[in-house]
Amino acid sequence: QVQLVESGGGLVQAGGSLRLSCAASGRTISDYYMGWFRQVPGKEREFVACISNRGISTLYADFVKGRFTASRDNAKNTVYLQMNSLRPEDTAVYYCAAAPKASWPPRSYDYWGQGSQVTVSS
Repeated sequence: QVQLVESGGGLVQAGGSLRLSCAASGRTISDYYMGWFRQVPGKEREFVACISNRGISTLYADFVKGRFTASRDNAKNTVYLQMNSLRPEDTAVYYCAAAPKASWPPRSYDYWGQGSQVTVSS
């Protein structure tokens, strides 16, 4: 079992930045691909980014390319999502998730955090 806890969300003005953290416990995340997703009430959860187990490969949704960066520190069992140039439409609950190391990019995730609210004001 892997427990995931997100932090770092909050309220920021458009154009600003936030860094989300996802701290894992229970197992080492070096065995997992890690993903970031977001969800707005009334809409389906959508993919934001993912990062391979050693951080060599990343993949981003088109709407965050060039603005968001996923990274990880396996020694700290933590993954990060640096979000720059935030827009009001980035407002959502952001979730991290863990997928067992298999084919890249991961098609499904086994473990999910509780989410962190990000609100971007215009």
